[in-house]
Amino acid sequence: MKKITVPALQITQQKRTFWVTRILAKVLVDISYVAIRRKSDEPGAVQRVLNEGRINSIKEFTLKVGEFPGAIILNWNNLENPIEKNENNISFEQISASAQVVDGQHRLAGIKAAIKENQKIESLELPVVIYENLNTQECADIFLSINTEQKPVSRSLVFDLYGVASEALIDLAAQRARDISLYLNEDQDSPYFASIKLPNAPVRKGGIALSTAVSALKPLVEEKGDFDRVDVEELESQKKILTNFFAALREKYSDQWYENTNTFMYGAGFTGAIDFF
Repeated sequence: MKKITVPALQITQQKRTFWVTRILAKVLVDISYVAIRRKSDEPGAVQRVLNEGRINSIKEFTLKVGEFPGAIILNWNNLENPIEKNENNISFEQISASAQVVDGQHRLAGIKAAIKENQKIESLELPVVIYENLNTQECADIFLSINTEQKPVSRSLVFDLYGVASEALIDLAAQRARDISLYLNEDQDSPYFASIKLPNAPVRKGGIALSTAVSALKPLVEEKGDFDRVDVEELESQKKILTNFFAALREKYSDQWYENTNTFMYGAGFTGAIDFF
């Protein structure tokens, strides 16, 4: 057995105390395990069954980018391998399955899969929060506080940030759909000029959220999508075709196109139009 010593900061919030530290990926995937809700009877079992598709996605992200600023949260419950603590660090024996994963099981599974393809990933440092000997209710409280109260950002903001993010992080099909959506919103001759709702825009009736527009357009522009199957791959051609399509609809509506009664000025109508297209 190998003894691991890592720097750690003790934090107390409400009634619980935990330690914030960093642990190498090769150690973390060894000492942690997942207890599945309704499949395991042990205290602290709050996790869902692993999703293989998500694991593969995280594996590819790890190999290409490998940045995980969010902490993996563990419940250390190996009474025969207790954590030793002092003012500036904690120590423990590297014994398999010493800590339940409270949050981050897919990240760890994806990282573990990435290690099999690139052994250098073993030395990746990961931020970790460690609680000790939590019961099921306490694990559930922590899991729910992360996955309900600490909600992810809106999809519109995610798609908008594709315009400035690093290429390795970008969904290329979503980026192309974003570019078309912004063109429809910004071109003065577009039937959707100033009608795509961008992140942090004032709340108003009508209009199409950027996330809705991108989600509707993405199947058209992704690899082996509708445009790809008819050899329309250039952005300018795709923008022109879609503009002409929506212009034909606008012509039928005449002056009523921008009225609140026009279903095509709402997300459901936009999505339905793309489905028809």
